[in-house]
Amino acid sequence: MHFGPPTDSRPCSEGTSNVSDILLPPEAVIPHRDPFLLLTEVTEVTSGERAVGHWDLTGDEPFFAGHFPGRPTLPGVLMCESIAQLGAYALLSRPDFVGRLALFGGLDGVRFRRQVVPGERLDLEVELSRVSARAGKGTGRASVGGEEACRCELMFVFVDAA
Repeated sequence: MHFGPPTDSRPCSEGTSNVSDILLPPEAVIPHRDPFLLLTEVTEVTSGERAVGHWDLTGDEPFFAGHFPGRPTLPGVLMCESIAQLGAYALLSRPDFVGRLALFGGLDGVRFRRQVVPGERLDLEVELSRVSARAGKGTGRASVGGEEACRCELMFVFVDAA
């Protein structure tokens, strides 16, 4: 698993000749919407292979009020979900996956390394290792200021959206 500068892809802002690598807002690729869209921006994508993005936590998110009163902390499961949404973006940006949904198939090896609090930017990276017509697998990482907050292995299953 490679986390860091891409070795075989480029930021989409540099332009590409492959329409599947054009950078679109998350809402144009994945079906998630407020209040459950946990991805502010995708900054890099190599369709079907990897993606980089972030989630800006404002402190206005409703879960902070109850998790935990007096010491608001991002629930770990939502870190995993934000990583999964970025993974779904990488998968669903492939032209052959248009009209499909990527559903959570499972999580393995989840590790939480630090708490994430209101006002922080959660940087996200996903690298996909296997993708077939029915399922996919990859590894994701969430960090704040370069410090790892969460790492996990993701499994996806695909279904038709309609």
